[in-house]
Order: sequence, then structure tokens, then C-alpha cells
Amino acid sequence: MPAYNKDDIQRRMHGAVEALKHDLGGLRTGRASTTLLDPIQVDVYGANMPLNQVATVSAPEPRLLSVQVWDKSNISAVEKAIRNAGLGINPITDGQNIRLPIPDLTEERRKELAKLSHQYAEKAKIAVRNVRRDGMDALKTDEKKKEISEDDHKRLDAEVQKLTDEAVKEIDQVVAAKEKEILQK
Repeated sequence: MPAYNKDDIQRRMHGAVEALKHDLGGLRTGRASTTLLDPIQVDVYGANMPLNQVATVSAPEPRLLSVQVWDKSNISAVEKAIRNAGLGINPITDGQNIRLPIPDLTEERRKELAKLSHQYAEKAKIAVRNVRRDGMDALKTDEKKKEISEDDHKRLDAEVQKLTDEAVKEIDQVVAAKEKEILQK
């Protein structure tokens, strides 16, 4: 059984790109996005739960998020979690609904977010390179075990490199789009 598995390498590289997209979704760009609240954990029922398991989050307007808390007893816990999340958003409680007006970003904050998006991209690229290294190591192992020929090794090496280049290119495109969104006024 060969150690090299193209589908596994593709899946893992795609996973790194998807993780990047998820990380970037949590960056505030001045537009209301429900993914902004995804990382928030609320202390309810004696446990930490994701916000989306205790409330419905929606974006009724481009600069407003609405959090509809299901259980009235959790409103203050949800409000506290949002306030402490470091998003720079002030919750306004209105019955069982919490409104979150999204303020304009300062130029300085936009630059910080752009820099942060590049850090996320670098983390994703490192993950892709690690997958590539694993793929190359698997090919060496297969060649040593005489499961593939030297020519197959070279051909598959090029295949792994092509997958890596495609993943890095996609990462660059995703980050460029996010950076454009962040820096737009």
C-alpha cells in the first residue's frame, strides 16, 4: 500500500484554505456579517456555549447585527459575552433582542486588520507547506519500498508541487479580496 495519497493531500490543503476563509470571516470590515460573532462563547447553563447555540444572529441592515436570544434568562450573559469579545461593538438590549450597530473603522484599525489578515494567510501557507512536505516524504518512502519508480516519484513530486502552488494562489486571492474589503471606505 503506497504511503502517498493525492486525495488526502488535496483534502488537507483545501482544509487549510477553508480554515483561512473562516478566520477571515471573523474580521470586522465595517459591514455587518453574522460570522463576526462566530468565535463568541457565552457562559450559560454552567457551560461555555457558542453564541449561535443560544441565539439567532442576523444582519437586517448593512451596518447592524441583530441577536435574538431564545431564553430571556440568558440575555445579560449574551450581552456580557459580546461586550467582552473585544470587537469594539456596543450591544443595545431591546427586550429579547440585542442590536449591534457596526461603527466605522478608523484608518489605523483598517491597517491592523489588513496586517492580521496577512498573518492568517501566512499560517494557512505554512499548513499547506507542511502538507506538501508530508506528501514528498510519503513519495520518498514509497520509492525506498520500491512501490513506485524514480520516474513516478519525479512525476508525483511535480503533482504535489502543482497542488501546493494552486492552494497558495487561492490563499493569496482570498486574502487580497479580504484586504480590499477591509481597506475600502
